[in-house]
Amino acid sequence: MSDVDLIIEVQRHLEDVGRIAALDTRKETMSSVDLRRELECTICLSMYSDPVMLRCGHNFCRVCIDRVLETQRWSGAYSCPECSASYMTRPDLLRNIKLRNIVENFPPTTDLNESTVTCTYCIHAPVPAVKSCLMCEASLCDNHLKLHSQSPEHILCGPITSLENRKCPIHKKVPEYFCTEDGTCVCVCCLVGEHIQHKTEPLDEACEKKKNKMKDVLQEAIKQKEETEERVQMLQERKTKAQERVTGETEKITAMFRDLRTQLEALEMKVQSQISRQGQQVSLACDDAIPQLELKIEELQRKISAIEELCNKTDPVTVLQESDTCGLCTTNDTGNYSKQLNDDGDEDVAGISQTLYRGLSDIITQFIGGMSLLKSADILLDDRTASNLLQISDDKKTAFFSPRHMVLSTAKIFYDQTQVISSQSFWSGRHVWEVSFLETPLWRVGICYPSIARRGPPSQIGQNSKSWCLQGCGTQYSVVHDSICIAIPGFISSSGVKIYLDYEAGQISFYEMCIPVRHLYTFTADFNRPLHAAFYFNKGCVKID
Repeated sequence: MSDVDLIIEVQRHLEDVGRIAALDTRKETMSSVDLRRELECTICLSMYSDPVMLRCGHNFCRVCIDRVLETQRWSGAYSCPECSASYMTRPDLLRNIKLRNIVENFPPTTDLNESTVTCTYCIHAPVPAVKSCLMCEASLCDNHLKLHSQSPEHILCGPITSLENRKCPIHKKVPEYFCTEDGTCVCVCCLVGEHIQHKTEPLDEACEKKKNKMKDVLQEAIKQKEETEERVQMLQERKTKAQERVTGETEKITAMFRDLRTQLEALEMKVQSQISRQGQQVSLACDDAIPQLELKIEELQRKISAIEELCNKTDPVTVLQESDTCGLCTTNDTGNYSKQLNDDGDEDVAGISQTLYRGLSDIITQFIGGMSLLKSADILLDDRTASNLLQISDDKKTAFFSPRHMVLSTAKIFYDQTQVISSQSFWSGRHVWEVSFLETPLWRVGICYPSIARRGPPSQIGQNSKSWCLQGCGTQYSVVHDSICIAIPGFISSSGVKIYLDYEAGQISFYEMCIPVRHLYTFTADFNRPLHAAFYFNKGCVKID
């Protein structure tokens, strides 16, 4: 066999191998496409982004399913967009970490298209290239790469479409150096030309330095992504809890007004029954009085006729002899009957008014009591944290300024500040408590994280970023956080204040317990750790009511 025939035979063999590789690539591509379809959200028809799962087992992008559930909220019923499984309340969204990892590590689509780089030597069927030779200006598949020259001048790189653009535009040579001043790749000829005075370094070294910088940026980006995901998760949980709280409060208010309507209807029936009963009593009294009065009228009519007849007589003797008939008139008690009926009517109106007043008063009292949905928190002072200058009562409700009081030092005690915090911690929910002061010219009350400092000026509540407080000094109020003090207009008119904490809303509010109650100030913060009630004073005592 001649050399020409041998070359033709090798060429045919390489083409057959290329066609087989192309078929295998298409099979792998089809399998990849089928798997990709399983990783698509049925709402947005794109690859999952932060996938979450419903209790029915179906997965969706968090943003997609949140949008769907938000639209379903107005209908009062929730359901799965894929299987229509219904839920009485907004379903919880469970993070599918395994599916998220699969999506993030899933390779990009391998379908052959116009932008895919194919082997230059595979003529009969397009085969994806794995490398490109800058010297040959050709792209190579796995089979042709094995036959390619391994000499150093043949520089291989990833498959690229425009090989000409990878060469130096001036000298048409493969770049081997990187100019750090101009930020461009240059060839050997450029080093003795326009870049002769510039600082250059080999491409491999420059590439490695950039990769190291990119790795640092990548790690920071990954860290920020994880922190952002945690923040989103926390906000989602807060949103869910807020919605559950709104639902619960709505149900309570609905039940309260339903009970209010029931009580009003019962009071209406009671008052109407009393009015009807008293009306019947008046009617019966009138029925008893009318016959007697009619008899009285008949008697008086006879008397009137007799007197008129006597007055018409002209004989004086007869008139005088009949004068005794004037004494036959009975006592006139008609006015007594009228007075009795009028008096009974006034008493009926007063009785009805009294019944209505008492009933409405009871309903209003019960309604106002029902509106007090938040019970006072049972705050107890932690004597392990109390300063050596403070003494805590047996019931843990009162702290006294006692300079002679000394206790053993503990890790939790406040060394430099006459302070004490509560033993309870608040992780969530809404809480309220009242505090009163006696002979205390300077005091502070509020909340703090348990990690607040225990020594030095920063350990005083309000003088750091880990505490929020209301301060009373003389006749003036002020609020303090992170050493920033804000004065509150007006004067102190009460010895007691109320503290209201809404953990999910990130709010701590202070009220003066005067009449009416006066709102003093509300802090807004992003609480992310347990909170404790905190107290500071320099004289007298502080009591938790």
